[in-house]
Amino acid sequence: MRTRIKICGITRGEDALAAARAGADAIGLVFYPPSPRFVDIEHAAQIAAVLPPFVTTVGLFVNADSETIAEVVERVGIDLIQFHGNECPDYCAAHGRPWIRALRMKEGIDLDSEAERFSSSRGLLLDAYRPGVPGGTGETFDWERIPAGLAGRLVLAGGLNPENVTRAVALTRPWSVDVSGGVESAPGLKSADLMARFVDAVRSGEEIQ
Repeated sequence: MRTRIKICGITRGEDALAAARAGADAIGLVFYPPSPRFVDIEHAAQIAAVLPPFVTTVGLFVNADSETIAEVVERVGIDLIQFHGNECPDYCAAHGRPWIRALRMKEGIDLDSEAERFSSSRGLLLDAYRPGVPGGTGETFDWERIPAGLAGRLVLAGGLNPENVTRAVALTRPWSVDVSGGVESAPGLKSADLMARFVDAVRSGEEIQ
């Protein structure tokens, strides 16, 4: 199975194009103002407009109000919503777009229960846990904690980079992987070389039996 690849935290049109050319299936736009990768609606629309066909545009939100999400959906034309805050399933499903739910791998989290709770999502994104930080920590977590039955819905995130993603893919067999800081030259600025290396490393992980 081919592992889908999302490159998140895109802040420049040229980086979006470089991600697509490297083989990314999706790019992520962050609508969370405290993030160093935040983009406003006008800038995000300009980035989305340069993408070639069949590259999914994902909007990332953290406890955003429904009016903000509606404006982003309308003006940017995002294809899928990614929720990183305390949003409940009904709220996640209320915005007229398919969605995925991010879960931080806090000690004691019951992934089977969370998967049932968010059963109407397109997938579950698993990220490292750090108190007070909704995501993008640049840290990994113990991949052995992921139930094998979750693989078909799994978006694996958390500290991935060209050096560790081969092992991550070989071990967890995720539907997709999500990278941000691991392919950057500086926060919010993607490296075309690192993105290409990341995609190659994912493909290498698929080949390991």
